[in-house]
Amino acid sequence: MSRKWRFRYTFLVAVLVAAWAAYAAMSAPLPAQEAALSFDVAENATRWVSDSEHQFDDGSPAYGNVFVTMGYIYPAGTLDGSNGVLSNGDPEYPEQVIGTWFCRGWLIADGAHTETGPFVITTQYYDLGDSAGINSVVTEGFELIDLNVAVQRAVTGGTGHYQQASGVQTQELLGFNATQGENLHVEISLTMPSDQ
Repeated sequence: MSRKWRFRYTFLVAVLVAAWAAYAAMSAPLPAQEAALSFDVAENATRWVSDSEHQFDDGSPAYGNVFVTMGYIYPAGTLDGSNGVLSNGDPEYPEQVIGTWFCRGWLIADGAHTETGPFVITTQYYDLGDSAGINSVVTEGFELIDLNVAVQRAVTGGTGHYQQASGVQTQELLGFNATQGENLHVEISLTMPSDQ
């Protein structure tokens, strides 16, 4: 091989090696960072809307009933089993509200007559902040009718600080407030790419 062709061959190999190294660096997974969120949720059941079908004779929702509801997010430790929302649906502690909670899902098991275990399967949307959708976390899974029993749910994503988040939510039912909405304690452990 002539010196001219040897030089071209060496140069081509060097370019290919550099391109492969750049590709490998770009496609390598970013190191993850951990985050933890902890708060309480008070459902405003005056905003509960459910299917007019799939009901028991007493009018309560049965298996398969679909619903949507919302509530207020408070700092952890704010709620006990019965506070957080006034009977008219207003937040009891408006100056402490740190976000809005939305929930949609289906009743399962024996619907509203369920006495223990999972009674709904839901998507929960935690909108954290003053502007809708800027910083949010979304979770999916079961909710239990049992008081003070933890259940785990999957974190399926988020926006803003929590985009590309994955992880686990742990939820406990604390009781029911003045609107008969759920009071929940929520812990969320998140894993996110380190560049967020």
